Amino acid sequence: MSEQTISFTALDPSQEFQSGDSIGAAVVAAAHEPLLPDEILVISHKSVSKAEGRTRLLGDVVPGEEAMRIAAAQDRDPRHVQVILDETEQILRDEHGVLICVTKHGFVCANAGVDASNTAGSDEVVLLPLDPDASAVRIRNEIRDASGTAPAVVITDSFGRAWRVAQVDVAIGCAGISPIEDWRGKLDRAGRELAATEIAIADAVAAAADLARSKDSGQPFVRVSGLGRYVTKADGPGAQVLLRQAHQDLFRR
Repeated sequence: MSEQTISFTALDPSQEFQSGDSIGAAVVAAAHEPLLPDEILVISHKSVSKAEGRTRLLGDVVPGEEAMRIAAAQDRDPRHVQVILDETEQILRDEHGVLICVTKHGFVCANAGVDASNTAGSDEVVLLPLDPDASAVRIRNEIRDASGTAPAVVITDSFGRAWRVAQVDVAIGCAGISPIEDWRGKLDRAGRELAATEIAIADAVAAAADLARSKDSGQPFVRVSGLGRYVTKADGPGAQVLLRQAHQDLFRR
């Protein structure tokens, strides 16, 4: 493959998102220059969740017995724990002050993705979108309606990793991008057949885009150019294909 230039540019929206806001229209306004159909827009899930009304006030939460037990053992706010339980399909780990959950989407992550950082107030927590892939499709359509073009959309969140320290952004929803590049059956440079190599394209884009902004920058959008070979006209299968099935997941056994 010939050399190519890939660029990641953080965009500044002119608003703090609230329920009912159009993320797609905000992306187009923040881009200033026309968006191109072979570009990718990487969007922090918190802006999406806020626009979809996926927030809760802890003052409205009544914790149950399980939340009270976990909160006492982990020295946490039982109301926050209750919100986590409400978003959880299964708890995998409940020890050392950590709750590792399987969300109702099928994500394996800390605290079911419930987060109190970068919220409107100390009493508010932000949840993951109900269906991040559907959110990505909707935002792509909003961008198309506002600009006449439909770049790919990747919605991200920061996840820890079972075998590594620290966090990176991953794709929790996407549309218009091939989320995985399958190299199985192809030959490496030495002519050996690759048996297991699959590249998580959407996750790689999410992680790289996060480097274009700081965690406290207030820049939820990153414009990505130079990866048009992964952009598709169809919305595609979404980020759900990146989830390892439970029977294949050693962490969940």
